[in-house]
Amino acid sequence: MEPIVTVQEAVTAFGDFMEPTDAELAAIEQEMPVILADVDLLDAQITALDRVPSEIDERRIRRARRRALAARVALLNRTADTAGTGRSGGAA
Repeated sequence: MEPIVTVQEAVTAFGDFMEPTDAELAAIEQEMPVILADVDLLDAQITALDRVPSEIDERRIRRARRRALAARVALLNRTADTAGTGRSGGAA
């Protein structure tokens, strides 16, 4: 008979060093408006999947799509400003 070996060590072997770093948490926090806007868009789309979308469903999807796009643009603008690659005078 072969002994049964537990996998507890394999499961818990990825303890502390697998936690996100402060920089990763800051990046997630910065991207949170985009994530939430995408979740709202998916929610609106999922709601309309199982039936013919009504005018209200279509409006909700359009609004959610615009919010997601606006959140992405805002994130890109913040990222560009932080990285110092914002618009500066120069050749056009």
